[in-house]
Amino acid sequence: MTRVDSTASSARATAPGSIGNLGPGLDVLGCALSGARDEVVAEWSDAKGVTVRDPGHTELPVNAERHTSAIAANAVLDAATRMGVHMVAAGVALSVRKGLPLSGGQGGSAASAVAGASAVNALLGSVLDAARLLECCLVAEAKVAGRHLDNIAPQLLGGIVLVKSVTPIDVVRLPVPDKLIFVLAHPSQRLSTSVARRALPRSVDLSIVTHQLAQVAAVVAACYTNDVELFGRAIDDRIAEPARLHLLPGFAEAKRAALEAGALGASISGAGPTSFAVTDDHVRAEAIAAAMKEAYARVPLPCVTTITTIDRHGTIVETS
Repeated sequence: MTRVDSTASSARATAPGSIGNLGPGLDVLGCALSGARDEVVAEWSDAKGVTVRDPGHTELPVNAERHTSAIAANAVLDAATRMGVHMVAAGVALSVRKGLPLSGGQGGSAASAVAGASAVNALLGSVLDAARLLECCLVAEAKVAGRHLDNIAPQLLGGIVLVKSVTPIDVVRLPVPDKLIFVLAHPSQRLSTSVARRALPRSVDLSIVTHQLAQVAAVVAACYTNDVELFGRAIDDRIAEPARLHLLPGFAEAKRAALEAGALGASISGAGPTSFAVTDDHVRAEAIAAAMKEAYARVPLPCVTTITTIDRHGTIVETS
């Protein structure tokens, strides 16, 4: 995470989008993506606690108890207060700019939480380390999506992250394969994380669990051996993806089209509806994007495709 320590009157943080549940890694693998980002500006305020001046979208709440950026920011204030950090004003005010889609499967609510927590931390002089910031972001994520780190950890730290444990927090940044390219296909649909979570099975056959463990291990191995082809082959989710197919019109056809166009692997981004495909070639990425877009069009669903790579920097903070 890039930070500028300063006693400042305002701080600006931007957090990248992400793919949570990366392939077979339900709740344990995630990666940050280059491109669109959520931005939060934090300023000192005479109003006590956290207030939201601009929620970033007309459909998002101004109520600080319901906006993820404010929930995480308030957790930072609480943690800093317990550490004895001096507040130079009664509270902080947040202004949010949403670059990520709502309920789009690209970690939008988590990115707002990470940016909000990071901006307020910078305003306080960067008193919290990364582990404590993750704890504050978890407070917000737990209220809207569940107690998961697979989006917020890579958004804060950058890169590809393995979540070894949530309690206590234990995350591992993995090496990023050199030629790893992602194609995102975002159909004109929204799917809330809570609805997608409810579709997950309550029990899983042992053979499926064994398969899933092998694929997660293969993703980790691919990262350490710089093997994009193995990375793509390991994107084989037999738990969440089959359970959510009925919630995602056009996904099965888009995945099939991506693989036929040469993708090394494809799956659902986060809880959906965005889907993603993996390749190691920019020309092939263009063909995959076109194939996925055409597949969604036959549903018919308008679809926006993006070709991107891993964001290695994570959250960026500036103070003024």
